[in-house]
Amino acid sequence: MKARIWTVPNQITFLRLGFLPFFLILILYEKYQWALLVLFVSAATDGLDGLLARSLDQKSALGAYLDPIADKLLLSSSFIVLAMEKKIGWWLTILVISRDVLMLVVAAVILVIQGYRPFPPTLLGKATTFFEIALVFFTVFGAAYPNESVSILLHYVTYAVCAFVVLSGFHYCFVVARRLHHSA
Repeated sequence: MKARIWTVPNQITFLRLGFLPFFLILILYEKYQWALLVLFVSAATDGLDGLLARSLDQKSALGAYLDPIADKLLLSSSFIVLAMEKKIGWWLTILVISRDVLMLVVAAVILVIQGYRPFPPTLLGKATTFFEIALVFFTVFGAAYPNESVSILLHYVTYAVCAFVVLSGFHYCFVVARRLHHSA
């Protein structure tokens, strides 16, 4: 992995981070159709930066950190703003944010105690992220274009997010404990 900063994929990731405040402002001002467009463009740039990093051989250490940080910032802030707007329950928002904070604290402790240890994402973690993104998307879509089908889908996706957040949180703790035990 190279130490380059101003690669095309990293610039696209910075652009995606730049979309975040506009997305949140549009939600707060109940401009859901515009927010949906910004969310769609943001998702497209997320896919594009990874594709370009691989195809142009521009993978970088910064990109490896920046891309998941951009995803987490988008998801966490989306959950908070959508909860403030009463589109997502606070109980679920607190659960999602708590899991993310737990993961950050554990990673920071391991970094301080043992130095850098890579924790590649698990299938369960990726599924959790997928359902969180789906919930944000369908919540904004449902606010922009209200209909019964989306409301029913949101009900099921909400509980899927809850289940995956809890399962992946426990799984993460188990994996970390096992790694710490084997390295001691």
